[in-house]
Amino acid sequence: MTRTIGPAPGIAEMEAAARAAFSRIPQAFAEHLGEVIIQVQDFAEDELLLDMGIESPFELTGVYEGVPLTERSIEHSGTMPDRIRLFRLPILLEWCERGDETFEHLVGHVLVHEIGHHFGLSDDDMHALEDQVL
Repeated sequence: MTRTIGPAPGIAEMEAAARAAFSRIPQAFAEHLGEVIIQVQDFAEDELLLDMGIESPFELTGVYEGVPLTERSIEHSGTMPDRIRLFRLPILLEWCERGDETFEHLVGHVLVHEIGHHFGLSDDDMHALEDQVL
């Protein structure tokens, strides 16, 4: 695949790609996402990387922060909404390294993977969901 070289997509472009992918989540899943917040930032902060045992900030493309539906109980009512954060620069690096998919597809892939964590899905189930979204 040949790409034209231009400016790297910014945070706003990545948010738009993530929201477009989010809008294609099947209704059976979307109705259980509730108030999940999607945020984009350049990198994960050092504390998160340390907590996850990740040495390089380029190794983390996204993270789900919250309590998976499979682990929720009444004790979790009143907590902050779940959040999915996408990390722009690691995603851009992966996009450049892969060279075989669109930016929008890769953003959607990372988003669906993190949504899968919200549902407590296996990797196979995440791939099946991704096939429906992308």
